[in-house]
Amino acid sequence: MKINIIGAGPSALYFALLMKRTQPRHEIVIHERDGPNDTFGWGVVLPGKTAAFLEENDRESFEAITRAFRAWDNVDVVHRDQKISIHGNRFSGIARLAMLQILHRRCLDLGVTIRFQSNVVEADLERLADADLLVGADGANSVVRRHWTAAFEPTIDVRKHRYIWLGTNHLFHGLTLTFREADAGLFVAHSYEFNPTTSTFIVECTDATWKRAGFAGMSDAQTCETLAHVFAKDLGGMPLLSNNFVRWLNFAIVKNRRWIHDNVVLLGDALHTAHFSIGSGTKLALEDSVALFRAFEEKRDVPVALAEFERVRKPIVDEYQAAAHSSLLWFENAADRMHLDPMELAWELMTRSGRVDDAEVAKRDPAFAAAYAKWRAARAAQ
Repeated sequence: MKINIIGAGPSALYFALLMKRTQPRHEIVIHERDGPNDTFGWGVVLPGKTAAFLEENDRESFEAITRAFRAWDNVDVVHRDQKISIHGNRFSGIARLAMLQILHRRCLDLGVTIRFQSNVVEADLERLADADLLVGADGANSVVRRHWTAAFEPTIDVRKHRYIWLGTNHLFHGLTLTFREADAGLFVAHSYEFNPTTSTFIVECTDATWKRAGFAGMSDAQTCETLAHVFAKDLGGMPLLSNNFVRWLNFAIVKNRRWIHDNVVLLGDALHTAHFSIGSGTKLALEDSVALFRAFEEKRDVPVALAEFERVRKPIVDEYQAAAHSSLLWFENAADRMHLDPMELAWELMTRSGRVDDAEVAKRDPAFAAAYAKWRAARAAQ
């Protein structure tokens, strides 16, 4: 089978290595716009179950990835200078570049061709589709999706909230959600360590807060300095870092009514996005790859395999996107919850997406559930 893949993110690389490992005769070419050491962002989060999932599907890449993991089980909520820790939540952080390079090596070792700095434009797509399979794994701004937009029928909901992806050498041991009110308004940070020296530090705020703070007229250095001042108590005197890519973004919810068109299929963010607050973007991308690979395992022809992939995978993604949307709305309206006690805010945060209910929180961390019950009883007695 001749397979062309556009984009070299986790979904593209993992699908390519699985297909090539099981059938070395496949001719697989990945076209990537950037170079092998270029990436945007810092670390990514993988839920605990993802590690077992990776082990099951390709042990060699699993072992390399897990050696680079920073694992934790706590979610920390910081509000009004008080930190509430909730345990029993298994996550791992890994540098995005480290993960990509592990998958690069695995693909190359298996004989997958990766053409870096190969910028595919719409005029190239009909030629590249003259293969058995064309995979569009080229991100939220997918050129593949745009070219066949009438077939895929995408919807893209660009939210008004602003966010920026930074780093810091202050280590956050666990997934930390920090709420800081400044003169301009509320800022929320999502932070976690992903290697022995560095943490991801994503900051979000409303568009009105962004404008009041004057970020539109700031340089990269001024942006980092301003946000480091807002979160000075949390950063331990450490600065915020950029990787030559300091840009405020608006999160886009990407959905597609149809996932396939002839021999063309979408994967990862080109197909769907999930708000970063549920930490499942990379997990979903990898699971897409496995689901597509398994659809081909029984030697199905391309149309049948692609239809099976959409049939099996779409309900799962729809469920995750619904949970991610609930989480996104919670954070978009977080300013309305700043009157809450830190304990109450922490409990709300743990149950915000609907995927974790009160019973599950209590199962994961009985001590936290007992402390919350005690707090509620004390409040009721007042």
